[in-house]
Amino acid sequence: MTNRLFLAATAAATLLAVGGSLGAAAPAVPVGTKGTAGVGDPLLPLSGDGGLHVRHYALTLKYQPKARRLDGTAVLSATATQDLSGFDLDLSGLDVHQVTVDGMPVSYDRSGQKLEVGLGHPVSSGTDFEVAVDYGGTPHPLTDADGSSDGWTALPGSQGAFVAGEPQGAMTWFPCNGHPVDKSTYDITVTVPQGYTAVSNGVLRTQHTAAGRSTFSWHETAPMAAYLATASVGRFDVRQYWSGRLPVYTAVDPAEKADADDVLDQLPAVIKWEQSLFGPYPFDAAGAIVMHDKDIGYALETQTRPVYDEAPDMDTLVHETAHQWFGDSVTVTRWQDIWLNEGFATYAEWMWDAAHGGAAPHDRLAQLYAKPATDELWSYPPGHPADLAHLFGVPSYARGAMTLQELREAVGDQAFFGILKQWAATHKYGHGTTAEFEALAARVSGKNLDPLFATWLYSTGKPTKM
Repeated sequence: MTNRLFLAATAAATLLAVGGSLGAAAPAVPVGTKGTAGVGDPLLPLSGDGGLHVRHYALTLKYQPKARRLDGTAVLSATATQDLSGFDLDLSGLDVHQVTVDGMPVSYDRSGQKLEVGLGHPVSSGTDFEVAVDYGGTPHPLTDADGSSDGWTALPGSQGAFVAGEPQGAMTWFPCNGHPVDKSTYDITVTVPQGYTAVSNGVLRTQHTAAGRSTFSWHETAPMAAYLATASVGRFDVRQYWSGRLPVYTAVDPAEKADADDVLDQLPAVIKWEQSLFGPYPFDAAGAIVMHDKDIGYALETQTRPVYDEAPDMDTLVHETAHQWFGDSVTVTRWQDIWLNEGFATYAEWMWDAAHGGAAPHDRLAQLYAKPATDELWSYPPGHPADLAHLFGVPSYARGAMTLQELREAVGDQAFFGILKQWAATHKYGHGTTAEFEALAARVSGKNLDPLFATWLYSTGKPTKM
């Protein structure tokens, strides 16, 4: 995620930083015969369900921008990770009309953000089953603890919708196992009035228009956390082309086209450059969605196709593209490890700027370290944000990037870039933790790095020396 307020603050200080296994299943947490109401994340304890893994989502949606109404059917192909008589899905607002399991209607209830589903008959651990939910209504974004909003956001008038779900907004537009520890493949089909385009993740399989409505069917083959899904809607200027064997699809609001085109033209070059540092691009599609609403205040690395609230600058493009490796392919196991996403993407900006005539990463480190001990940079340790309100604060971005520069200087370039590539390769399509990254860095470098990480990730306040 790129937070524009963070960008503005750091620019004022002449610093440009912003702010594994295939389809890894949710951890089984045996609590009787019902899945847990949440996977136990310290910052979002109600998010997800520990009793099932959703292998695939098939979402069939209709959106009416003028009425701001969304109607959908979500079909979830799931596997029980414990003996189950019922389970919970995350769903905020919206009305549920029917729930079926393996084609048979079942009982359900609503409790806060939870859609509580009773199975028609108990299933044992390892059993596959299919859940279908028919639902609809007017989706509304959530207001997070830091005051930002995420989820399905209708744009002013009938412009369309900005759909970005970090950390918990996926549940505002489809029923999901909403914690990033559960990753799934997706088919997302969206029908909108003719003249609008619906853009989602992965590859556009089909599109057709009939009787005044256009339908777009998207397919994402790589496992994806629910918060990285999108179905953004607008009257876009669409460009499709091939960069080598990679299909690129960009959708830009015409009001942003003049400012966006030159930057988006650099996307293939950015991907090629980041591949040289991080290893092969992990997905089978790329692109961008550029909206026209600066009030939103951020961009998000929605998988394969980041969504921007306005035309991005180069740093933002580099940042969100780097997330395709760090955050999307390799996803956090718990939200407290968010520096593994934001620190890495911010450090990619530092390296891009240095490679294109800007300050060297060491100088960026020194400039940041010069900030007084009262600065927001030192307000919490990035390896352990205390609460949701601090999840996307400056330390997660800038001090996370500082940690990586300190690591690079401690182990040397050969080991450092080996660590980054091994991290991306070993955890591809899966998950990672800070402890796992620390262990990898020590193993590759052959050095005791405990003091370095203790200082830069976990110590409170400003470190006594750089």
